[in-house]
Amino acid sequence: MITLTNVRKQYSDAVAIGPVNLEIPAGGITALVGPNGAGKSTLLTMVGRLLGIDEGDIRVAQYDVSSTASKDLAKIISILRQENHFVTKLTVRQLVGFGRFPYSKGRLTEEDEVIISRYIDFLNLTELEDRYLDQLSGGQRQRAYVAMVLCQETDYVLLDEPLNNLDIAHSVEMMKHLRNAAGEFGRTIIVVLHDINFAARYADYIVAVKHGQIEKEGTPEEIMQDDILTDIFNTEIQVIDGPHGKIACYH
Repeated sequence: MITLTNVRKQYSDAVAIGPVNLEIPAGGITALVGPNGAGKSTLLTMVGRLLGIDEGDIRVAQYDVSSTASKDLAKIISILRQENHFVTKLTVRQLVGFGRFPYSKGRLTEEDEVIISRYIDFLNLTELEDRYLDQLSGGQRQRAYVAMVLCQETDYVLLDEPLNNLDIAHSVEMMKHLRNAAGEFGRTIIVVLHDINFAARYADYIVAVKHGQIEKEGTPEEIMQDDILTDIFNTEIQVIDGPHGKIACYH
């Protein structure tokens, strides 16, 4: 479980996050949703300790994020940000291999190589593993980054808008991979999503963020209501029943 208690981050007199009190359940996929600028990515990066907090307490599996040694935290939480600046003259396999750094410190063992191959295969990248990143499509490159994060083999995986710049088909493919990773490997995946319908279709739990606060949280069934979504996104939304669950329609 991830627990945030009275967490605050003050940017200016007008811009602040918190106070946030939140419990993210262990297992499955939790989606952070909300309008642009709501604070979703900020919350995620604070949980991943890429951004410090001004007040409060964040614990992941009972570990205090602020005080746990980096080498230990890297075996508990892995995080993928939106902005990735890896050298493009890396192959897919070399990139995925970076996920083993907390264990190998750059000296890959036979066991590391087996684990790297496992996630390359899992993300359907086997035929691409010797290609350089700049030879890949956007969807292929995104899969390689996710394979790298999964290769870190942490119980908790944080992903900041992994569907960014993906078309509908590749977005569906990515969410199916994450759904399978949560089930097959027993991971807890927290993902920032722009599209509420992807959250409703693939997440087990949804946390809606607005103005730096937790506006609403619950199961997709609980969140996918006309009045709740209209309030969260500040636009009229009607929820209808689709073949795979509820669908939000914007007016």
